[in-house]
Amino acid sequence: MELEALHRKPAAANEINWVTTIFMVLFHIGAIAALFFFTWKALFVAAFLWWVSGSLGIGMGYHRLLTHRGYKTPKWVEYFLTVCATLALEGGPIFWVATHRIHHQFSDEEGDPHSPRDGKWWAHMGWILTGKSMHHDTTTLARYVPDLAKDKFHVWITKYHYVPMIVLGLVLLAVGGLPFLMWGIFVRTTVGLHATWMVNSITHTWGSRRFDTRDLSTNNWWVGALLTFGEGFHNNHHAHPVSARHGIAWYEIDINWYGIWALKKLGLARHVYRVRLSKLPATPAVIKPITTLNLATTTSAGD
Repeated sequence: MELEALHRKPAAANEINWVTTIFMVLFHIGAIAALFFFTWKALFVAAFLWWVSGSLGIGMGYHRLLTHRGYKTPKWVEYFLTVCATLALEGGPIFWVATHRIHHQFSDEEGDPHSPRDGKWWAHMGWILTGKSMHHDTTTLARYVPDLAKDKFHVWITKYHYVPMIVLGLVLLAVGGLPFLMWGIFVRTTVGLHATWMVNSITHTWGSRRFDTRDLSTNNWWVGALLTFGEGFHNNHHAHPVSARHGIAWYEIDINWYGIWALKKLGLARHVYRVRLSKLPATPAVIKPITTLNLATTTSAGD
């Protein structure tokens, strides 16, 4: 399957993405309705699946592996993490990676898909509901994700990214009835989405700045350690985007890094690039603009 199979045309600047909007409304309604189906088992299932989709999938898979190539894995591990990420309802890998690479190239400048300079609501959720930020045309995708566009699996799973979620929903319904379905799908997904969006809105608005980057990125411990498995140490990440470790100080809890470390110990991750705080200069310079080529083809040295 080729990239053209996605059949993407440019979206108008103010065009409402009705499919996305309808699903967002339905999932939020479902999350509220789930309160009437609470069980402790359902809560534990939701928490486990939140880790699978948010940490294994989005953090370790879409972000640190596919987007920034901070480490390498066998293809079957890469594909497994990718499938986990589709359970987060954040789209397929090609669109997710393209959007994030564009964000790094134009971070908090004209062209950034979700900068709080365009409004905090826009940065948090508005950007996925209107415009082209998550609905790039095929030409744009080919330019920003040449590595993924050559991989038939990534093209296929991008086109059918909703299939794993449907299968999971049917399994949960069969095993645990409505409580498992409502909490394992609707609550877990809605909470996970808002956690991811907080990286776009909160960590570009509130927090501390260790590095003098050219954007508004900050390190927010609450978002980083508690809600996104380590993704909220965003200033660290923008200063050193290829680093597979975002929580570079001892108190910056980075569960996604611990997962990558475990893969390395198991022989399933190699060429793991990490930044050590002790080896950085005392006063880091402003980082240079990041190009698409840097993000797509950087080869990192292992530690």
